[in-house]
Amino acid sequence: MTPVCLSIAGSDPSGGAGIQADLKTFHRHGVYGAAAIALLTVQNSTGTKSVEVMPPDLVSAQVRAVLDDLPVKAVKTGALGNAGVVMAVADGLRGRNLSLVVDTVMAAKNGLSLLGSDATEAAKRSLYPLATLITPNLDEASVLMDREIVTISDMRDAASRMRDRFGCEAVLVKGGHLDGNDLVDVLCDADGVVEFVARRIETVHTRGTGCTYSAAIAAHLAKGCGLRESVAKSHAWLQNAIASALANGAGRGGLNHFV
Repeated sequence: MTPVCLSIAGSDPSGGAGIQADLKTFHRHGVYGAAAIALLTVQNSTGTKSVEVMPPDLVSAQVRAVLDDLPVKAVKTGALGNAGVVMAVADGLRGRNLSLVVDTVMAAKNGLSLLGSDATEAAKRSLYPLATLITPNLDEASVLMDREIVTISDMRDAASRMRDRFGCEAVLVKGGHLDGNDLVDVLCDADGVVEFVARRIETVHTRGTGCTYSAAIAAHLAKGCGLRESVAKSHAWLQNAIASALANGAGRGGLNHFV
């Protein structure tokens, strides 16, 4: 049977990020993709103009409709919008035998908020403890740790502390915003800390990178891969997707999900 992944996230009508990027990623990795829409955005390659968060009961109903019907092996969450939606999603996932990858997305590339401070606190209490993996970038890790995370040493410390503080199984701190040409992602799990290194790819077409990365990890987990193997495979594939990114639109294009 084809493994099933569920994405609970926001919709990007231009297809570069959010639910649309997740479904493309699931399909590319041989996984059947389902989706529950937590928020709608008005966005394209030039930026995000507005956000409309769905009512929590509607998000909850979408999640239940999928989980009560399809044999979902892994769930990936993205932009959830507010505390009510975060709590509804956590309640819907609690007690189910699923791998859960939480992309801790807080803002669009242009800074428009996709997760308020109250929602971040709700996620710390209710969603992160359920997670197999949370995947903050440097900016998100800085918010979660309430201090600036700017070096690889900072990343190692933050990943370990977040894992202990939030009760999740593992934390992947993404180093795409590091200075220099060598970019490092730091994974902390029950077996310790491991790093994934890549050379910087000079391109502005990086919309949906975080969505795509976390969706790929969820897809590998759904297929039965271990966490470290899932991250390693997703990390390697992501570099190719960035290197061959599509210059669609007038602004920042999306990744090549066909690669």
